[in-house]
Amino acid sequence: MRNGTNRLIVVKVGSSSLTGPAGDLDPARVASLAGQIADLVEGGDRVILVSSGAIAAGFRCLGFAQKPQRIADKQASAAVGQGLLMEEYNRCFLVRGLHTGQLLLTREDFADNRRFKNAYAALGVLLDRGAVPIINENDTVAVEEIKIGDNDTLSAQVAAMVHADLLILLTDIDGLYTADPSRDPAAKHIDLVPEISEEVYALAGGAGSSVGTGGMQTKLRGAALATDAGVEVLICSSAEPDVLRRAVAGEVRSTRFAVHRTMPTRRQWLAFYAKPKGRLWIDAGAVGALLDKKKSLLPPGVVRAEGDFRPGDVVEVLSLGAETPIGRGIVRYDREELLHLAGTPGAHGEAIHRDDWVTLGKEFS
Repeated sequence: MRNGTNRLIVVKVGSSSLTGPAGDLDPARVASLAGQIADLVEGGDRVILVSSGAIAAGFRCLGFAQKPQRIADKQASAAVGQGLLMEEYNRCFLVRGLHTGQLLLTREDFADNRRFKNAYAALGVLLDRGAVPIINENDTVAVEEIKIGDNDTLSAQVAAMVHADLLILLTDIDGLYTADPSRDPAAKHIDLVPEISEEVYALAGGAGSSVGTGGMQTKLRGAALATDAGVEVLICSSAEPDVLRRAVAGEVRSTRFAVHRTMPTRRQWLAFYAKPKGRLWIDAGAVGALLDKKKSLLPPGVVRAEGDFRPGDVVEVLSLGAETPIGRGIVRYDREELLHLAGTPGAHGEAIHRDDWVTLGKEFS
């Protein structure tokens, strides 16, 4: 992460960090968070806030005694609560002379390349104009097929999209432990995670508080996405005084996740968000050309193809006999033409040009 000012920081805050014991939105907590973000902005940083809390802010207004479980009830609560949540944020930021801009996103906004670019451009304008973008998933209209599912993942996707210097995941615990510290007094805090392995995932428990939707598992998945795209990640407790300034300065207890690699926006879209329309299985020579020699994929290397893809579609590419993709790319032929060319001797154009390819997994990067 860059030192000094003009850092681009994404802050994710969960419902439990914005609500009181009864599950209602707590204006004092909202004001504290807004004030800390305003301090960072006034110090020269740019900040994007990914905020949960819409359902928590709205369900009591509709007469629910506790957070509802039915999808329709949740969506109705979000429809009411999103306005209330933004009203609180606007009020708090205007006291500091800052305007906010709201973006409600779904998975489709990341999967569609045009919408992805539009969201990226809109965020750039808001930041350049000194506003604080506030992002949430569009819970009111989202269905399972287009839901991102949790704001840990959403914040990681946003941080990767804008090439943030730092993603701060604020929650009700100060990081990752070797065991559940509320149950095991011998649990040890983990200050640094150089790699999010299966062993690290095993340390995480299930869902968190009854107010939120995520737990440490979702935070780890979000951290894996962000660090793989070149964004440093911190998990820290929202209960710590002046937590954002101290987190940025490295003065607060937290778990830091090291960066794996950097990835341009186009390759991020290919790697994380694009919807593959098919799959290609390739021979060992083609695997070596893609991974070792950093070359394009030629039709003769394709052994098998599945899916109804067309030129310009994204496809996954796998080694022959494997089920885990080694990468993704934008294919230049439809399925029938590609298989025909693969079995035809002679020179052909690229099936996937190197510029339209991204290798998946840090072992291949």
